[in-house]
Amino acid sequence: MAILNYTTKKPAAETIGEIQEILARYDVSGIMTEYEGRQVSSVSFKLDINGQTISFRLPCNWRAVQAVLAEQNANRGYRRGQYGSKHKEKRIDDSDEHAIRVAWRIIKDWVEAQLALVEINMATVPQIFLPYAILRDGRTLGEKIAADPAFLLGDGKAA
Repeated sequence: MAILNYTTKKPAAETIGEIQEILARYDVSGIMTEYEGRQVSSVSFKLDINGQTISFRLPCNWRAVQAVLAEQNANRGYRRGQYGSKHKEKRIDDSDEHAIRVAWRIIKDWVEAQLALVEINMATVPQIFLPYAILRDGRTLGEKIAADPAFLLGDGKAA
């Protein structure tokens, strides 16, 4: 199965703008883009929850997308030069720019899908974005749990 949005031509900057517009509909109190070199690496935003401001960060791991695109190219036999110039148009583009466009488009679709759950009262905005809440040490809750699964859950044994 091909990666979601692999054919997108929409520039990443446009998609990031769409994400910001979507988030703005949910009473965020601030939105910021963070960069890694010249590329936007994440979109961060703040929400007021029960009188407390909580920050969230949605990272864009475009290199993971690029790796999947490259693997799909290899699996399909579209490696550079394998079939000659006649078949180059069938090859999935796994360049940095393409991977960045695809990654941001996937994030936008995910944000829209998650917020659809909010629209039908199946979840709240804080519940949706909880893994992306930024902790005091600058990591997200999801990053903290990935590094130390016992952080919140313990060892699973009854106390």
